[in-house]
Amino acid sequence: MKNEINLFEAVVIGSSAGGIHALSSVLAALPSEFPLPIIIVQHLHPHSDSYLAHILGTKCELKVKQADEKETITNAVYIAPPNYHLLIEEDRSLSLSIDKHVNFARPSVDVLFESAIYAYQDKLIAIILTGANNDGCQGVKNIKENGGYVIVQEPTTAEADAMPKAAIAATKVDKILPLEQIGPYLLAMVNHSRRVHRFL
Repeated sequence: MKNEINLFEAVVIGSSAGGIHALSSVLAALPSEFPLPIIIVQHLHPHSDSYLAHILGTKCELKVKQADEKETITNAVYIAPPNYHLLIEEDRSLSLSIDKHVNFARPSVDVLFESAIYAYQDKLIAIILTGANNDGCQGVKNIKENGGYVIVQEPTTAEADAMPKAAIAATKVDKILPLEQIGPYLLAMVNHSRRVHRFL
């Protein structure tokens, strides 16, 4: 019988207004040996300094770095650089693009999520956090249609609730959680999937 629990292989996260606090909360709950890569798009001012990786790195035990062109994905946290779309290639390397804005944003959550489907298919976990627009809603819809798993921040716990609300409206998401529960839930879910598959 086909096992119904995916062996997840990557996590993609989208956030915007209020995202630095939200991302810090999620990442702080994960141990240094967390087994999956985490790829993040946080909307930033296009001319901002590349400070986000440093800030998040001080808030958690994981290796956090700004994504580089053609970089092979390993078990680390990758942050989209300001003013570049971040994509995942089918060979599971990273790619940067200066193509036009999507949902008024570059980097765009939808661009990351759509590209991640080709690389990870149903082995993908997507998380939508706080944000003031609807970026990411098409991406989560397509991730669900391809068998992936979607977690959305409970809108009432978000600094800006538009992005979580848009994701919830776009598809039947798997889990809606208050911010402080997302990191622990992600860790428990990933550990459970790995335990199940170890004995198959």
